[in-house]
Amino acid sequence: MARVAASPIVMTGRGWSDYGLVDSGNGRKLERYGDYRFIRPEPQAMWQPRLATSEWDAHGEFIPGSDEDGGGRWHYQKRVPDDGWQLGWNEVRFTAQCTPFRHLGFFPDMAPVWDWMREQLAGREDTETLNLFGYTGVGSLALSRHGRVTHVDASKKSVAQARDNAGLSGMEDTPVRWLVDDAAKFAAREVRRERRYDGIILDPPKFGRGPKNETWRLEDDLPGLIGDCRRLLDGDSRFLFLTVYAVRMSALSIGGLLTEAFADLPGHIECGELAVQEDGPDGRLLPTAIFARWRND
Repeated sequence: MARVAASPIVMTGRGWSDYGLVDSGNGRKLERYGDYRFIRPEPQAMWQPRLATSEWDAHGEFIPGSDEDGGGRWHYQKRVPDDGWQLGWNEVRFTAQCTPFRHLGFFPDMAPVWDWMREQLAGREDTETLNLFGYTGVGSLALSRHGRVTHVDASKKSVAQARDNAGLSGMEDTPVRWLVDDAAKFAAREVRRERRYDGIILDPPKFGRGPKNETWRLEDDLPGLIGDCRRLLDGDSRFLFLTVYAVRMSALSIGGLLTEAFADLPGHIECGELAVQEDGPDGRLLPTAIFARWRND
């Protein structure tokens, strides 16, 4: 029976050459993406910024709209390439670009998760892993070092960008299946096919639609998806990692969901928060998401 961690933990992401959290406060954050700096809304940053207002010099700022669905627009103070620019994380290269959803084409707070997954698969190059809601593929390319990856996302645009990122990384021939599909329906079909995986990562949205207008609502649909993911893993599998953003939900809640679903497997179940540390020796931790994970060790 999987053992459950007594207390939530924090997985901390720190800056690297192509990304850093420069400062945060007053409901905003200032980040560097290669040679460019951007300001984005951040409700979790309730404190005061460390830097003076004059030091918050940015190429652009995302101005949120009045709705709760992430709408808004970018306001630019300096020129930014319309078609994006290249960044890297370890051997993976990808395009950063200002999107209408305030993101820049990848989630930098996931860097410690990519490291953690690689640790679970260390020493193996023959694994089968699954990335549901895989977005632009940085996590899939990170996993491909260890074997075959199935990347699933409902957005044709995101999957096309993931393929382009594989090309930028010189990884066109890596064993990744790039699929435009509804994640929940795909997982259910894989269960019927009696497939198994060594690891699964999933980053479901609060609300979404599949390529055939399928509707996804996190609170309603997540338990069933986790149940199917459990059926795709067995006692020899290595991990499942679930992240949840922008919802009024506790890490303890999704940790309890995994505890129930994985009660018959060995290993450990942990939950907690993802956070990014500001640049500098006294950098504060900015929380970004909650997570729950199962590891078999």
